[in-house]
Amino acid sequence: MSTWAASSASAGRALARVGALGLLGVLAGCAVGPDFRSPPAPAVTHYAPGGDPARTVAAHGAAQRFTPGEQLAADWWRLFSSPPLDALVHEALAANPGLQAAQASLRQSENALRAGYGIFYPEIDAHAAATRQRFSPLNFGSRTPPSIFNLFTLSASVSYGLDLFGGERRMLEAVHAQVDVQRATERATYLTLVANIVNTVVARAAYQAEIDATNELLTLQHQQVGLAEVQFRSGTAPYSSVLSLQSQLAANEATVPQLEQKLAQSDDLLATLAGRLPADWSAPPLALADLHLPAELPVSLPADLVRQRPDILAAEATAHAASANVGVATAALLPAITLSGSYSANGTTASTLTAANGRAWDFGAALTQPVFEGGTLWYRRKEAIDSYEQARALYRQVVLAAFAQVADTLRALEHDAAALAAQDEALRTAREALRLVQVNYQAGLDGYLDVLSADAQYHQALINELQAVAVRYQDTVALYVALGGGWWADAPATASPAGEQRASGAP
Repeated sequence: MSTWAASSASAGRALARVGALGLLGVLAGCAVGPDFRSPPAPAVTHYAPGGDPARTVAAHGAAQRFTPGEQLAADWWRLFSSPPLDALVHEALAANPGLQAAQASLRQSENALRAGYGIFYPEIDAHAAATRQRFSPLNFGSRTPPSIFNLFTLSASVSYGLDLFGGERRMLEAVHAQVDVQRATERATYLTLVANIVNTVVARAAYQAEIDATNELLTLQHQQVGLAEVQFRSGTAPYSSVLSLQSQLAANEATVPQLEQKLAQSDDLLATLAGRLPADWSAPPLALADLHLPAELPVSLPADLVRQRPDILAAEATAHAASANVGVATAALLPAITLSGSYSANGTTASTLTAANGRAWDFGAALTQPVFEGGTLWYRRKEAIDSYEQARALYRQVVLAAFAQVADTLRALEHDAAALAAQDEALRTAREALRLVQVNYQAGLDGYLDVLSADAQYHQALINELQAVAVRYQDTVALYVALGGGWWADAPATASPAGEQRASGAP
């Protein structure tokens, strides 16, 4: 067979495939391309290997219990029982530029969807014109004198594209999926904003408490150094003891500027999250003691997690849009039919516009079938299919990461409680040791340097406990974030994403 014949046969097979696709579309009476269905939830009943923990050990006077299947509160930050924190979150939700940008992006996508619905209606245009013309018969080979006249025209045209194979419907489906992506993105922005505020408030309170405890420790260490120098000068202690205490003092003094820098950065971050300039805003005074650790922690079932985490919903909507784009690319291979018609009235004066000899109209149908595009349309369809496969794989990756995050957070809370319990015991032991040393000092059995040393150990144990308490609070926040933040639950207007009510009114 010649090359030309082989090419003709190949083209014939391609046209046959296209024709078959078109025939199937007509026979099925629906849009070409895959019909998207939400992926099923993973068939597991727990997150962590060997089962999820039921509760943590008691630490710092509290144990946390996990309740599977319990619904999260939309305003979950209120469970920390801090009115200043609630007020700060409320202020940030009203003024944070990042959240406002996400809300504007959602509105933009919703308006794009509303605009897209216009494809289901005919396009109707009206036209009116008034011109003064000089007509030259020489253009037509006539030597008659030219004439000057006025021309008034009123016309209307109508066109409508028949969506036989659903390409337009698939395109609108993709736009609708993009609205879902933006809605999930707004929810993720909302959740991230609230989590960042709570975490920063906890960190700021911990930094301030550490600074206070460190300053108390430094005061004691200064006294220790002074006593050691007196003992060295009196010949009762070696100079190495002085150097050792001075080294410890210098090391602890170096931590204070670092903590103060972190405290200042926390203030600046809170101002930014609240949509304010740091110079015009100050953080509310909040201590760790002003926060309440939630004792009951709801844990969504794995089957529910994929329907409530914003990042999973965004990945699913992205896959949905990619699926619809396969239908758009498939329909581009098939015939397109457009119906059109127009009517016009013409006259040399406004009063003659209704004259019968000035009326004109036309109507008809046009069919366009791509025949040869150099493989462009065919490979665009293959590109759309590959994009859909990529989106499905990325969806699975997001789901895996989400389940791992929940498992990590559950284990972290379990280990946080155990670590805090150990720190509580270390603090209790240091406090008891300090009490006994003070008793011995009063009885003349220990020196004042021993008292200062025991007091320094106590303050160091206190600092370690403060850090463990802050980590436990922040991992509690991480669990609410990992489970999706409870945006779907009933909540006050200030606690719900701004796009929820608006989105419900979209076409």
